[in-house]
Formats: sequence, structure tokens, C-alpha cells
Amino acid sequence: MSTIKITAAAIRGMKNRRRIASLTAYDYPMAKLLDAAGIPLILVGDSLGMVVLGYPDTTRVTLAEIEHHVRAAARAKPQALLAADMPFQSYQSPAQALDTARRLIAAGAEAVKAEGGRAILPQVRAILADGIPFLGHLGMLPQSVLEERGYHVKGKTEAERTSLLADAQALAGAGAFALVLELVTPPVAREITRQIPIPTIGIGAGPDCDGQILVVTDLLGTSPDYIPRHVKKCRHLGEQMRAAVVEWKESVAGPAANP
Repeated sequence: MSTIKITAAAIRGMKNRRRIASLTAYDYPMAKLLDAAGIPLILVGDSLGMVVLGYPDTTRVTLAEIEHHVRAAARAKPQALLAADMPFQSYQSPAQALDTARRLIAAGAEAVKAEGGRAILPQVRAILADGIPFLGHLGMLPQSVLEERGYHVKGKTEAERTSLLADAQALAGAGAFALVLELVTPPVAREITRQIPIPTIGIGAGPDCDGQILVVTDLLGTSPDYIPRHVKKCRHLGEQMRAAVVEWKESVAGPAANP
């Protein structure tokens, strides 16, 4: 494990130098484990709503809940950069965005992430002007799942391609240190990656981004409901954990009696 603290500037500097492996963490032990494994960017994602809190989507996650999990992960004191998601409807104006970002930083985050491009540029600029590093997120936006009635791959049409490129360039120009591309068609993700000066971190966006990010419980196979198709290296630890619990239970109580 590196003893050098990783900053947002360091993540930005990995463009064309080192592919970025990023994972989510929602508590102290997972943040500790990921840091020991050398993960350079840890995200306390609002995906915690679905994989930790049992919500049907990320729109139910509150700022107070994100703060709680940021505090837990921050207690690991990772060498990794610890970023946090700004939850749904917590950045509807520049003033609200700045207040949310400051609260997440006070909880222990070192950068914040929000979904959207040109539509939230005033909010992004307010955050950056306060000295808070910003991580962008384009493509499929989970916080828009109700509005869009599901999760849809983006970049399939010329209009979507043009819009994504413009959004990516706007975020890079504003000063974002990196950009998550979620469920973007691989050709468009490749084009964005080649055209902007900051790293792209893909999730279900093909192999040509500057890095990849996954929900850690998807990677480990412990997500409670399903594992997305783009998770190719799932370890299915959930089944092993269930088997261990059954084995222990039977050692205590004995096998179930035959009817």
C-alpha cells in the first residue's frame, strides 16, 4: 500500500499514465480493505441506498444518510482519495450545492460527485470556487431513474452523442478532476475519453475509458438483489457467506429433522 496520500490532482494526473481502478465503500472495514488493496479512488456512493439500506433506487437516499456513511469510511483514514455522492435533489441551486458539498467535506469526504453536465454548471462552479474537488457523472444518471422510467444506455443516437460530448467538455473546462461515464455506448465513451483532458472512469461503458468503477458488492457478489451484466469478475462471495452461515447454524442446532 502506498504511503503517499492520493489527491484529486493526482487522480487527474493519471490521464494517459495509469488506468484507474475505483470501487465504492460504505463503512470503515470496507474502506480499510480497499485502501490496503491499493484502490486509489474510493466513492461513498448513493448506491448504498440499494445495496445497504434496501431502497428500490437511489432517489430515496438522504444527505444525512450519506454523511453517516462518509463518516464511517473516513475513519479508515485511507491513502486513497475519498469521494462522496451528492444525493438526489441536494444540489438544485448553487447555494444548495455548496451547502451539501461543505457538509460532505465536513463529514470526511475529500471530493464530491454529482450527476449532470451543462445543466448543473453553476452548481459545479460554486463547489470548485470553494476549493472542493468535483467528480463528474454523465451517461445513465441513476437519480433520474423515475423521470426516465428505467436505466437506459446513452449515446445511441447522434443527439445523445453530441450532448454527451458537450457535457463532458463543459465539466472538464469548469475544472472537474475526472468524469464517471455510466452505461455510455463504448464508441462514444472512447470518443469522450480521447477528447477531454481529464480521466474518464467507466461503468458499463466499454474498455476504452481511463479507468473503471464498480459497486463493491457487485464485484464481490454480495449485492442483495441482482448483479449487473457489466460486472464480469463477480466472485459470488454471497453464496459462500450463506453456506458458511448454514454450516455454522447446523453445527449449533443440528440438521433439520425429517418430517
